[in-house]
Amino acid sequence: MEKYEKLEKVGEGTYGKVYKAHDKATGQLVALKKTRLEMDEEGIPPTALREVSILQLLSQSIYIVRLLCVEHVEKNGKPILYLVFEFLDTDLKKFIDSYRKGPSARPLPPNVIKSFMYQLCKGVAHCHKHSVLHRDLKPQNLLVDKEKGILKIADLGLGRSFTLPMKSYTHEIVTLWYRAPEVLLGATHYSTGVDMWSVGCIFAEMVRRQALFPGDSELQQLLHIFRLLGTPSEKEWPGVTTLKDWHVYPQWTPQNLARAVPALNEDGVDLLSRMLQFDPAERISAKDAMAHPYFDSLDKSQF
Repeated sequence: MEKYEKLEKVGEGTYGKVYKAHDKATGQLVALKKTRLEMDEEGIPPTALREVSILQLLSQSIYIVRLLCVEHVEKNGKPILYLVFEFLDTDLKKFIDSYRKGPSARPLPPNVIKSFMYQLCKGVAHCHKHSVLHRDLKPQNLLVDKEKGILKIADLGLGRSFTLPMKSYTHEIVTLWYRAPEVLLGATHYSTGVDMWSVGCIFAEMVRRQALFPGDSELQQLLHIFRLLGTPSEKEWPGVTTLKDWHVYPQWTPQNLARAVPALNEDGVDLLSRMLQFDPAERISAKDAMAHPYFDSLDKSQF
């Protein structure tokens, strides 16, 4: 790893520490994601290799953070894998916060929300086309190039292969806010709808500048969802009462979704409602979302 100079630690991903660094040969800024591997006799576990190959495949999209290379080193006899990514200076959470806090607090411009949403749908559609579920979409995992106005999906799928001891505090709570109801209710088989629910929550958060469903436990999370969208029944979500963690919940009627996102136009509210359908089979796909009338005013030729 003599090729890189670490400048600062910028975070901890699902699977290890993340450093801002620069490539000594080119001067290019990069993000180094470091993870220790539990090695078997054959060397790097095949699951890790599979994840890296998936990431290389997905990196062909401009809306997925680009994996530049993989470095395998040994330190004190312990194997370490460094994933070298392009570096982006902020994430969507920090970007939203910059509009929410301080004397210059103001709503995000509608054209920025629309552009970011289109890019997010395009990136998610690319993942789903290659049979990859992200499963942890949230503003912190979406990187932003402010100068170019580009949004990129990060932390893609590696949580499944690189399992480190996880701290059980804010990461878990924050992730709850974007978790689909079928996962909260204990479904073991789920599909692309889990990502589209998260996309809907992110959409609402950009408009509101605060989380739509800020629960602090799985039960609280469900109650937040049911209060706004109504308590689901077998009629609108066949099979819901047979899910492992289903209980008898207070019966709420659906509220007017537009009131939760007053700055969003009629087409935007319609798209959001299609993303937040209880029945995963009824949720709009990322590909179909890109063709929704909400995006009609967007110049799609630039994406």
